[in-house]
Parts: sequence; structure tokens; C-alpha cells
Amino acid sequence: MKKIITQDYANDKQAVTKITAFFKKYRVAAALKTSNAYKNKGVPVSQVAQYLFTLVFKNRSMYMDMLTGKNAPSFKKDTVYRFMQSARTNWLRYTTTLAKNVTDAITPLTGEDRVNVFIIDDSVYDRTRSKKAELLTKVYDHANRRYRYGYRMLTLGWSDGNTFVPVNGALLSSEKSEKRVTEAKPADKRTAAYKRRAMSMTKATTAMVKLLKEAKQAGIAATHVLFDSWYASPSTIHAIKGLGYHVVAMVKKSSKMHFRYQGVNMPLTKIFTMNRKRRGRSRYLLSVRVEVVKDDAAIPAKVVYVRNRSKRNEFLCLISTDTGLSEEEIIRIYGKRWDIEVFFKVCKSYLQLCKGCRSLSYDAMTAHTAIVFTRYMMLSLEERQSVDERSWGELFLYFSDELSDITWIRAFHLLLDVFMDTLVDKLSLTEKTLNELIDAFIVSIPSDIKRCLKMA
Repeated sequence: MKKIITQDYANDKQAVTKITAFFKKYRVAAALKTSNAYKNKGVPVSQVAQYLFTLVFKNRSMYMDMLTGKNAPSFKKDTVYRFMQSARTNWLRYTTTLAKNVTDAITPLTGEDRVNVFIIDDSVYDRTRSKKAELLTKVYDHANRRYRYGYRMLTLGWSDGNTFVPVNGALLSSEKSEKRVTEAKPADKRTAAYKRRAMSMTKATTAMVKLLKEAKQAGIAATHVLFDSWYASPSTIHAIKGLGYHVVAMVKKSSKMHFRYQGVNMPLTKIFTMNRKRRGRSRYLLSVRVEVVKDDAAIPAKVVYVRNRSKRNEFLCLISTDTGLSEEEIIRIYGKRWDIEVFFKVCKSYLQLCKGCRSLSYDAMTAHTAIVFTRYMMLSLEERQSVDERSWGELFLYFSDELSDITWIRAFHLLLDVFMDTLVDKLSLTEKTLNELIDAFIVSIPSDIKRCLKMA
């Protein structure tokens, strides 16, 4: 027993050392101050944030720390509650600023020809047992095929094909009041609390553009935006193109969604039947040039049809506004989108995304989400530093090859795995493939961090 306790203490000490180094190197305190999270006197805000950050790595809760007095912080629980429920703290700006610091450290490790992308997706933030949580609504869980009480956690992430960094996000309720179980508490319209509540009651596509604008204003370098068919529509593509980004997305084969082909507006299924398909075991089935039309404005795009080799009458449609890309490159770039699936799974399974905060306050849940995003940023950096020799210093920076981007064949196999879930309303990876991606991520994390998170 003494040996086990000693090992746990050593792991805790190593974890705290790495966390302290992360907070210092990537200027977490400065990011908090930029987002209006600061105090003129008393306990520094960064100290409270670091304490909450470390809880998951120590496998403890604030309640037990306060109850037993062992490893208890120097401040009271009311200090933590005030920090989490602050109306003036702009958590959207905080995570975006911190992500900018992190991505600036990663981009020099790759070549200038590397395509860095933004990835957008959402996942269920489960609050089934909290019927009085602020702005609670019913959300359809596509994984379990049933409705749950909670929120849609809309997330914008950044990826270079090897490392995923969460940039910002929002807990979305419903824009229709009849679908909300509880309403928002009154808030001053001048505060960040009012603005995030207002954004939670907007459409997901509207909130998505807001997240992209924040990332663009922060100066995070990316050229393409990736998302699945849930967000793919002419209006969304036009909005993102207006921000200066190219779109690579999966598109629904809906008869209600039209694209201009040879001067005529028609659905993708009709375009498919009009053209001759590539014969044999080709890498893709068909590629056509179309125009995405919205309010008399047209954007040229390329649509790539990918066949299901086991069922030849099934296909997926990928669209790219970057018409200079080859069909293989469109498929390869879209393959980077699956990184966000790993992010959601790790946050829920290991970083206590849904279980780490039981507050009924929308502000507190938003603050907790931002802290979970910060935890994943550190894990991504630890994973990158453990496999990328170029992150160790200038000597390796100049004499080591950069980590390879996602390969085309890997992206193609991931895309084909989507066919396994064609009966699901929202296309996603199979559970087996997702577990393989998560295992690959966890294997690269240093062993002391894995032991702290009970991954080993």
C-alpha cells in the first residue's frame, strides 16, 4: 500500500509540474485577463483556474478537498463559485486567445504548404438529471437515438492534420421558447453573460459564423472550414466564403437542396444520374463543377461523389469551394474532420465534460466547458511533443522531418466507414473506427498523464 501511495504522489507531482509549465508558457493568466477574468485584490483568478484545471488529473473533487481539508486550496468555495458564475468573463474570447497561443507554437513545426483547417461540429452536453438547469432543452442524441435533456455543444476546432486544438464553442439551447424547459435568468445587456445567453438561443449556423469571426479576429491561421452534412447549405457556404475561407464539406442528397449545373438548378441526385460514372475500382465515382447559388450570388464549387464499394447504388457527396484542389486532395482534407470526434469522446470519457459541473447556472457551465477545452489543449500539446522531435528544440527543428499529414488512403477509409451508419440521421464514424482513433491519440500521451486520467 505504501508503494502505491508513493507512486500516486509522484504522478500528482509530475502532473502539477506540467500543468504549471503549460499555464506559464502559453500565458493562460494573460488570456484570462484579456477576457475580463481578473481581480484587483485577493486570490488571483489564474490560481483559481489552475486549481479547477488540476482536479481531473488528481482524480479528486473540490467537495472532497474542502470536506477533508487534505489538498484543500487556500481559498473558500465561494471564491470558486463567484469565478465560475462571473457575468463579465468572456469565455469565448478566453479559449480563442489561448488557442491562438497554442497554434502559434504548432504551426512552425510544419511546412508552409500544409493545409491548416477549422473544423465545426456539435455534440450532446448531457444534463439529464438537472431539470432546472438554466436554458435546458431537449436534444436528440444521434448516438443513442433518443432525446435527452441538455444542450448542443457547438465546437470550432483547429487542425493541421496531426494535432487538434479546440478554439471556442457555445452551449446551444433552442431558438423556440416552447422547446426550452427553463428560461434564462435576467442579465445586464452590456455583459458577456447576456451575449452568450442570446447566442445560445440562435440557430446553430448563426452561432457557427460567430465562432468563426472570433477565430478570424484573433488571427488563427487556417484556410479551409470542414463540417458534415448537418451544416452544409448554400447559405452557410456563402457566409463562410464571405469570411475568406474555403469550404470542404459533406452534402446531403436532398431533393430540396439545389445547385446550379449547366445553367439549371437541380439536386445532386439528378446531377448524378445525368453523368457517366468512372468505371472499375476508381478512387471516386464522379466529379462535377457546380455553382452554389444564394440570392442571385453564385460561388463555383466542385462536387465529388464517393462510392460505397459494398453497395454500388450508395454514394456520398463532398463539396469544395476550392476548385483548384484535386478530387483526392478534397477527400484527404475532409479526412481531418474526424479529429473532432476524438475530441468529443475524450472530453466526455476522461475530462469530465458532462459530469464535472453540476451547477444550474449557464455561466458556470460555460466556464466549466472552457476549462475542459484548456485541458484538451494541454493533452494535444503533450501528445504532439511526445511524437514530434521538432518540438524538442532548434537542433531537431532543422534536422528532423515534420510529422506527416493525414494520408489520402487513411482519409478514404474513414470516409467509407461512414457508410456503416447510413441509417443514422446524422452521419458519423462507426464505434470501432472511433475507438481506434482514440486509442491512437491516447497511446501518444505521456504515461504519467495517462495514469492521472486512468487511461493506462
